[in-house]
Amino acid sequence: MISILSKFISRVFNSLLRGKRKLKIGIYGPPNGGKTTIANRICKDWLGQEMGKVSAIAHETREIQIKENITVKSGKKELEFNLIDTPGIATKIDYEDFMKHGMKEKEAKKRAKEATKGVIESIKWLDNMDVVIVILDATKDPYSQVNITIIGNLAARKIPVLIGANKIDLKKANIKKVKNAFPQYPVVGLSAKYGNNIDEFYEALFDVAR
Repeated sequence: MISILSKFISRVFNSLLRGKRKLKIGIYGPPNGGKTTIANRICKDWLGQEMGKVSAIAHETREIQIKENITVKSGKKELEFNLIDTPGIATKIDYEDFMKHGMKEKEAKKRAKEATKGVIESIKWLDNMDVVIVILDATKDPYSQVNITIIGNLAARKIPVLIGANKIDLKKANIKKVKNAFPQYPVVGLSAKYGNNIDEFYEALFDVAR
């Protein structure tokens, strides 16, 4: 009898601990889609500081970056979470692509190795996520192998997803195409760089994370 009661108390206690666990929200997507840019905007809006460095060269973020204890507010609603910015997912990383941006061969090979390691870490971290924000470049074809791989991994894990169709400040942006590609998830068009539609983005995040 004592053993059964002990197990019951243990289950209740563990349940309470899980309830108090800080929500983990990960930012995923292909390289140069604007993941760190949106991470910086969220952190600046609610913490007053940036997450990390951005660059026009792919794979600037090659390690997991975390900002803890972010609280997003909208009216009476609050959402508390830890934000995880992940390296861009890619199916192929060629050091010669970095050399096209002026890097020396040694530096390019080092960056390619780090970027490959970063992709592996990003995928590993998926198992730790409660919610994932997928940031896609709305000026590019959403039906890419990388995008389908990312969405497929999220669907298999049944993780709640919000898709940010980024770079709507550019003429080639096509939000409708992103929505048609992934109709099973909410899609919000935004400009992480300029903050266009950022309030709509936060409202959608509330809905997905609840």
